[in-house]
Amino acid sequence: MSSTHHLFSKKENNTSGKVIAAFGRHYLIETIKGETLSCVMRGKKGGVACGDQVEIKPTTPGQGVIETIQPRSTLLYRSDAFREKIIAANITQIIIVVAGVPSFSEELINRCLVTAEQQNIKSLIILNKADITEPTRIAAEILSPYQKIGYPLLRISAEKSVEILLPYLKGHFSVLAGQSGMGKSTIINALIPEAKRATGEISVALNSGCHTTTHTHLYHIDSDSHIIDSPGIQEFGLNHIKNENLAWGFVEFHSYIGQCRFNNCRHINEPGCAVILATQEGKISSQRLAFYHRLLHR
Repeated sequence: MSSTHHLFSKKENNTSGKVIAAFGRHYLIETIKGETLSCVMRGKKGGVACGDQVEIKPTTPGQGVIETIQPRSTLLYRSDAFREKIIAANITQIIIVVAGVPSFSEELINRCLVTAEQQNIKSLIILNKADITEPTRIAAEILSPYQKIGYPLLRISAEKSVEILLPYLKGHFSVLAGQSGMGKSTIINALIPEAKRATGEISVALNSGCHTTTHTHLYHIDSDSHIIDSPGIQEFGLNHIKNENLAWGFVEFHSYIGQCRFNNCRHINEPGCAVILATQEGKISSQRLAFYHRLLHR
């Protein structure tokens, strides 16, 4: 057999699939043939995300090696001064889950919204545990400014029903994001009853021996609707977004950008700043402008 034919045969054995679970450098791949393989990345490279489309080379039964990652339409990740943490790839919607109890971080909401705008991903805010009346009322007041600028806000009590959420998921590849304790797992278990069993099987397949909430999991709601459950996050670094691009992460700034006296206006205290003027006129929330300023000086 010629060496050319041998190389072709090896390539011929490769298959493609989607990453449906990620833990460290171990990944679970759902192949186009319907098989599930536990895989690692070729060499020491990482950077594989749940939702990635990949080409893999099967090795031993049930296992394989990821050879290449296909181009992504979107990539959701957070970063600080030292490292980046990939959350999900190819998603079309981020669902930010909060609740009246325990208290939530409004700063985290803002950071998620900024990165979603930067990636041109839709955003949905879920106020869970809506049956806890008074904390929910207070939380809804805090969240009302986000509704006013166009972000959908949905009140649910996931322990009772998630039916109201279903139309928002249809046709989307969504990711759940939020702090621990907000009820993301409850939402997943209500949407996908077999999720608990699936996460147990994933833990066995990845041989992680760790609590399943440390994994990122992808679940199929129907043939064209999918959702990723990610571990709880306490902070969302945005070091990968340049200062000059930050203002585009604030959807209510968009109509004023380019209207300032100076082309390089950073919307801090420059004379003739259209964003500052709009804030003074009550068209932009002063709290959102203050948060933008905090991001500039991170």
